[in-house]
Amino acid sequence: MQRRSLALLLLVASTGCRRLGTAENSGPAGPSPTAAMAPESALDTARRLALAPTKENAVVDRRIAALTQLVKAHPERADLFVDLGRTWIRKARETSDPGYFLNANASADLALDLSPNDVLALDVRAMVLLNQHEFRRARDVARTILERDPDAAFAWGTLSDALLELGELEEADRAAQRMMDLKPSLASYSRVSYLQWLAGNTCAATESARLAIDAGGDPHDAEPRAWMLVQAAMLFWHAGDYAGADAGFRQALEVVGEYPPALVGRGRVAMAEGDATRAAAFYDRAWRASPLVETAWLLGEARELAGDEDGARRAFALAEKEGKTSDRRTLSLMYSSRKTNAVEALRLAEEERAARGDIYTEDALAWALYRNGRYGDAETAIRRARRYGTEDGRLLFHEGAIAKALGHGENGNKLLAAALRLNPKFDVAGAAEARALLEDK
Repeated sequence: MQRRSLALLLLVASTGCRRLGTAENSGPAGPSPTAAMAPESALDTARRLALAPTKENAVVDRRIAALTQLVKAHPERADLFVDLGRTWIRKARETSDPGYFLNANASADLALDLSPNDVLALDVRAMVLLNQHEFRRARDVARTILERDPDAAFAWGTLSDALLELGELEEADRAAQRMMDLKPSLASYSRVSYLQWLAGNTCAATESARLAIDAGGDPHDAEPRAWMLVQAAMLFWHAGDYAGADAGFRQALEVVGEYPPALVGRGRVAMAEGDATRAAAFYDRAWRASPLVETAWLLGEARELAGDEDGARRAFALAEKEGKTSDRRTLSLMYSSRKTNAVEALRLAEEERAARGDIYTEDALAWALYRNGRYGDAETAIRRARRYGTEDGRLLFHEGAIAKALGHGENGNKLLAAALRLNPKFDVAGAAEARALLEDK
């Protein structure tokens, strides 16, 4: 499942429009030059985006095409535009292409033009805002929905997601619990599971993940179940159970073939087992299907360890290119983890921190501050990152390294040892650095 500045949002918008324009240009000839010069109204633009064709022929594309025909036949029905918007969101999620959120938002615009108080259309808008990293606006839209309908389970889920990204874990947990009380489902159990894990309650998180998987049997939409299987597998990964994690990733691939998150998971296991070449193959397949910054970073590390220096450089360059436009936090963490571009890493982390306050943003900021020698500030940030007791080896490693830099050797060594005991291969470079710090008494 990344938030953007206005400039970046405009860049994404232009990218999406270019993609859509290419698809449209493959059809019949366009309007005359005179007509093309006429300004397009906001609703006309929304209609063009909402009803744009796709190039692929996957299940989600066929669903979009069918809904497009229904909308054209019944343009007065707001519910059809809502369904179309949700399907565009599914398309964006399955392809990791943020341009499709423009299509989803356009669908919401058209639904709200027909029915200004439609809570389902507002939820589509809130989900788009979440994926554009507009967390405060998404929170506000969700609260607006709940003022109108306090029993809208979907809005409690959206509110939980927004609050989590803003660093309000307790409020996010209450919202997720309310969602589950109203509608036990994969969506509600999965949120509760993740929040339980963040709070350090791995046993409860595992049980909630099991309930989520059991609830995810929709044969017409298999991706959510595959996603949940990956999330469950990551619980085993964080606990250092690589065989258990790999079994979960394999199950996810049986549900959705070539599912990128599951391929990344299998790459992590291969790296932990010392097979960098096999890991690189998994990461490369995942990247081709879903070009995320972290995947390119992991691909670079795997190729580097496998002795493919040129391939590693290409992968790291891809991570930099994508990170600058879509994922500042991961790019910052990559720079800090690889001990490069420390000043830029800090700038990126500080920009991200201005938009969100979750523990992983705090961690990226802490690690960037550490690499810049600002150990006191790093300690403040890592305490915020570790405030819930999340059992993540990388977070423990960062906290231990910062403690040692501040002269708290005994506590630092305890934290470093705990990180390696929890997950000995939480990441290859980080685990090696943790062991080196432990040996440096």
